[in-house]
Amino acid sequence: MNSMELIPVMGISTGMIIALVVIVVLIAALVALSIYGKKLQTRQEASQRELENAARNVSLLVIDKKHMKLKDSGLPQIMLDQTPKHMRGRKVPIVKAKIGPKIMSLICDEKIFDLIPVKKEVRAMVSGIYIMDVKGLRSNLDARKKKRKLSDKLRMKLDELKKNEK
Repeated sequence: MNSMELIPVMGISTGMIIALVVIVVLIAALVALSIYGKKLQTRQEASQRELENAARNVSLLVIDKKHMKLKDSGLPQIMLDQTPKHMRGRKVPIVKAKIGPKIMSLICDEKIFDLIPVKKEVRAMVSGIYIMDVKGLRSNLDARKKKRKLSDKLRMKLDELKKNEK
């Protein structure tokens, strides 16, 4: 008998044992990830409740808005020091706005970034330096039209040509 030959254990082949071990490890990893995900979700919900409790309605004049890196955004140094290092180089939606006599840089929620009009006055729910919600002061806010992809434009032209042929 060769020393490299694998012998089945309790009538189960070696390949089957390896497959069972891999399946058990994958199941354990899924359970660990679900527990970790639930913890993160409860933390996120708690922080969202804190933001909502501290929020206030503010009238502001939007000067400019763009996606910028945190270190280039003009936010207070204290806030930059509290941010984890891996997040400092990440681009976030920044809104420069005039609130009363002050011009401030604010972080905006990604969901409402497209709704914010530039060089117009809006009513916003602000919690610290975070804009949570925006409403038009004198009119309704509509999302900007998104640019169409090249494939969508070509498809529309083909549809028009087909209509013209008929």
